[in-house]
Amino acid sequence: MNTTHAGNPATQTQLEIGGRTLKVETGHVAQQASGAVTVRMGDTMLLVTAVMSSAPREGIDFFPLTCDYEEKLYAAGKIPGGFIRREGRPSEQAILNSRLIDRPIRPLFPKDFRNDVQVVATVLSVDQDADPATMAINGASLALSISSIPFQGPIGAVRIGMLDDQLVVGPPVNKMEESKLDL
Repeated sequence: MNTTHAGNPATQTQLEIGGRTLKVETGHVAQQASGAVTVRMGDTMLLVTAVMSSAPREGIDFFPLTCDYEEKLYAAGKIPGGFIRREGRPSEQAILNSRLIDRPIRPLFPKDFRNDVQVVATVLSVDQDADPATMAINGASLALSISSIPFQGPIGAVRIGMLDDQLVVGPPVNKMEESKLDL
């Protein structure tokens, strides 16, 4: 039996969303994180981790939560060429996706909680079918829920589109330009 660093068994589960299967695994990677999950739908896969500082930060009157959505060029099969082979700054879409993760989870922490918490969603592979942003939100909720971080969740997220005058749950990313609705 595989166990995580906290002694909890490694788990694997799946859920049907919009006619596709969302698979979630815990306990296999990032075992030094407070909580870590891999989320997969089709060929899109993310690693989402959550960590917390051991002590509250002194002298602040806000909750120090950092949410990072990291797009790696290799996830789409692109390797930077030339002299500079670094990923560079986050794209505008990565910044917006970080905010999409932050907004629903921030109110679910205790009001006076002052420990640093960092949630990182790393896109490991991507296809043009599954939406990695909603997968990152769900992964963040799951990583926080299985950790010892005082999170009063979970939450869930889906993307809704309108294709051919029909509401579609989890529409393919490559069809969203045709959609009359993006919710």
